[in-house]
Amino acid sequence: MNTASTKSDIRSFSLEDLRSKFIELNEKSFRANQIYEWLWKKSATSFDEMTNISKSLRDKLNEIFVINAVKINSSQFSSDKTIKNSFVLHDTHLIEGVLIPTPDRMTACVSSQVGCSLTCKFCATGYMDRKRNLNADEIYDQVVLIDKQAKENYGIPLTNIVYMGMGEPLLNYSNVLKSIEKLTSEDGLNMASKRITVSTAGIAKMIKKLGDDNVKFNLALSLHAANDEKRNEIMPINEQNSLKSLAEALKYFYSKTKNPVTYEYIVFNNFNDGIEDAKELAKFCKHIPCKVNIIEYNPISFADFTNAEEDKIEVFANYLKKQGVTTNIRRSRGKDIDAACGQLAVKEGAK
Repeated sequence: MNTASTKSDIRSFSLEDLRSKFIELNEKSFRANQIYEWLWKKSATSFDEMTNISKSLRDKLNEIFVINAVKINSSQFSSDKTIKNSFVLHDTHLIEGVLIPTPDRMTACVSSQVGCSLTCKFCATGYMDRKRNLNADEIYDQVVLIDKQAKENYGIPLTNIVYMGMGEPLLNYSNVLKSIEKLTSEDGLNMASKRITVSTAGIAKMIKKLGDDNVKFNLALSLHAANDEKRNEIMPINEQNSLKSLAEALKYFYSKTKNPVTYEYIVFNNFNDGIEDAKELAKFCKHIPCKVNIIEYNPISFADFTNAEEDKIEVFANYLKKQGVTTNIRRSRGKDIDAACGQLAVKEGAK
C-alpha cells in the first residue's frame, strides 16, 4: 500500500491528465470529469464526499491519490468583524488569510508563499524566511475556507479576493495564475476576474509578463514611497527595480491590458507623510491611469515604524485629490488582533 508521502496529489493533475490516468486504471474516462468537478467546483477535500462515485472507486482513489487540503489552525475575531486565520498546510507550514468585511464588499486576503524573501522593513512577513511557494490548490483552498467563514459568520459570500497576504505573488507566478484560473473558471468557482487583485512589491520584468499574458485581473503596486532613496530604505527590492524601471513596466502593462493600476501607500509617521512625498507620488501617478489607496499602518513589534498622524494623512490625501489623483484612505483593520501581514503566523510558528 502507498504511504501518504508517495501518493500523487490529485489536484496537481489537469483534467486531460486525470482522464489518461483513469484509462490506465481501467476506469471510464468520464469518471475523471466527475472527480474534477468534485475537486474544483464543489471544493471536496476528501474522496468520501464524492457521493456519485462507487465505494470501490473511492477506495482505489484513496490508495493512489491524496488531497492535500489546507485547514484552519486558529482564527482571531476583531471587533470590526475582521477575521484573521492561520492555516496549516499538509507539511505543517503555517500561512495566513484574512476575511475583511466592509459595508459594500466581503474580501478575502490570501497568501501566495510560506514566508517571504523580500525583507520589507515594515512587514512582519519580511522578517520570516521564505520556506516555499504555495501550490495553486493551496491558494484556492484559502478562498474556499474564507468564503465559508463569510457565509457562516455574516451570511454573505465573498465578493473580492486580494493577493496581499504572505509572500510576493509575482515570485510564484505560475501557481498564482493557475489559482486564478481555477477561481474564475466555469469548471471552478466562476468568480469574476475583475473582483481579483494581485499585489506586488514591484518586480519590473514580471509586471511586463503580466502584460504579455494579457491578464484580466487587477494589479496593485505596493509603492509606499515615490522616491528611490526612501523606497530603497524600506523595500530592498527597489535597488534592483527602481521607480524608473517600474514606471516603464507599468506603462507596458497598461498598453497591453488597458487595466488601470492601484498604488498602495502606507503612510509612516515622519518618513513618507509630508507634502514633498505627496508631490513625488502625484508625479509618479502621471505615468498611467491609476488610483491611490492610502493605508493606515498596523504596527508590528519587529519594526520602529508608526502610523502617520490623522491630520497629516488628510492633508496628504487632499493634495493628491487636488492634483486629480483618485485617492482613497483605507483605515487599518483588525487593530485589536494580529492583523498585520505575517503577525499571526510568526506568533503561531514560535509556539
